Formats: sequence, C-alpha cells, structure tokens
Amino acid sequence: MKAKWRAGEPALGIWLSIPDTVVAEAAAQAGYDYVCIDLQHGLADYSRAVAMLQAISTTAATPVVRVPWNEPGIIGRLLDAGAMGVVIPMVNSPEEARAAVAACRYAPQGSRSFGPLRASLYGGPDYFQHANAEVACIPMIETSTAVEQLDAILDVEGIDAVYVGPADLSITYGLAPGIDNPEAAFADAIAAVVSGCRARGIAPGIHCAAGLTPTRVAQGFQMVTASSDFGAAVAGMRKDIQQARGGDPVEGTRSLY
Repeated sequence: MKAKWRAGEPALGIWLSIPDTVVAEAAAQAGYDYVCIDLQHGLADYSRAVAMLQAISTTAATPVVRVPWNEPGIIGRLLDAGAMGVVIPMVNSPEEARAAVAACRYAPQGSRSFGPLRASLYGGPDYFQHANAEVACIPMIETSTAVEQLDAILDVEGIDAVYVGPADLSITYGLAPGIDNPEAAFADAIAAVVSGCRARGIAPGIHCAAGLTPTRVAQGFQMVTASSDFGAAVAGMRKDIQQARGGDPVEGTRSLY
C-alpha cells in the first residue's frame, strides 16, 4: 500500500465488517492492495481481529485496521498484533492528529510503547528498525470541523494518509449520509482534501464503492476502498434470488455497511 503511494499510484482496498477468518482470507486473496478490518462499526472484537490479521497475512495485501477511536491503548495493541496501517476516526484538530501520530510511532517521533508481539512475526526480527517508516498513520477527515482545520491537521508531521468518511462528512453538512453527494459543500470538501494532501505528499483516501472508484481515482485519491464483505454478500444474495425467480438483478449502488 505505502509502496504504491510512494510511486504516486492508487491503492484499492476492501472493508471487513464480518468477524470471520475465512471471509478475511477470501478478501485478501481477491487481489486488493489492502484489507481493512473495521473495529469501529464492524462486528469484530480484538481477539477476532487478531485471527483475521493472521488470515490476511497469508497474502501480499497490506493489513489495515480501523480502530474504534483515537485512543493510544487500542492503537498500540492493534499495531502489536500486526496491523501495518491504522485508520483513526473523527480527527477534528491538529491536537488530535498529533495524538494519533504519537500512538503510531516509537520515540522520538511518538510515544508508542514497545511490545510488538505478533508484529515481530509478521514484520520480521528487524520490525523496530522499520516500523516508524512502514506503519501507516491514517486519521479520518469526516466532519465539517475537520475540513475547517484541514491545513493545520495536514501540517502535522507523521501523517501518511487521511481517509474521508463520506457518510459522516455529509451529515455534518446537513446532508443525507452516503458515499457521495452532489451538493457543492461536499464536493468542495473532498476537493480540498485532495489538494491539501497532494501539496504535502500525503495520500488522500476515501470510503467508496466499485462503481464510484474510477471517479475517485481520477480526482486524485490514492487510498480507495472499493468494496466491502457485508455489501458484497448482501448484493450477491439479492442478485441470486432475483435471478433465481426469473427477474432482473437488483440495480443501485451497493451499501458498504
């Protein structure tokens, strides 16, 4: 994932909300650049997430976790379990961004405590030497408040990418939640994220769906979640029963949740 960012290329990923190791393995085998386990809104707990990280690690996909909140204990614990990227919700200020970076980095760049239990198996015996450079710290920009503070947030040293949560961002602008909105306030906000990231060498990321992914890549996003286990399962089951009953497949944009 980070190699693609360094090369200026987009990394495409899949989101996991179902707490199952076989689903995680199947997603990781499907060819995505990263696989993200969602501990904020998904159904997995810490123990299940560790097992899912093990399943993802059988492939070349980068294992990423969205933590429940911007809290150093859970961030460090998921990194010690082998996550190579952490998506951190609701970062609304430079102070919160600095806290997120500190939780992801060993001193002197941060305050992460040393104890990479499983990470030393996945990342190798020299994990400590390259962890600060290779672990991706990814704060979420998902409120109008964060957009207002965008430049100050992006100026925080140590951020590798930011990740737009379009549903929450829409809500804070008084719009219906969704992966996209035609209103100018929403479009201007995501354009500002891309522009600000590009000016600083930070990868802009966004929650997405397969049909919208080419548009987001063309806009300049480099971390694009193109699918989800739950959305794909629901869409596939609905399509199959519709076809089995002799009708046309259900049309529409797939929900990611």
